[in-house]
Amino acid sequence: MMWGYGQGMVWMWLWVPLLLVGVALLVLLAVRVTGGGRGGYVPAGPQEPNDLPPTKGSRAREILDERFAKGELTAEQYREYLTVLGEDR
Repeated sequence: MMWGYGQGMVWMWLWVPLLLVGVALLVLLAVRVTGGGRGGYVPAGPQEPNDLPPTKGSRAREILDERFAKGELTAEQYREYLTVLGEDR
């Protein structure tokens, strides 16, 4: 008599590693979703502030600065255009 340890033991040896792999994958997924202590998802890209890509509207600001530097705009016009661009600081 085998006392129930026949072919059923093989399935137990397969289920335990599969269960451990499944738990490890769930933990890995939870860490990736929550950001792993970095405060959330951080996309790959430039990390230094000086390496950041130009923001939208920065070219308009450059043209406005150039025109003001050339004397084509008065200070009042310059401030007005900055306000229109949403960059009044």
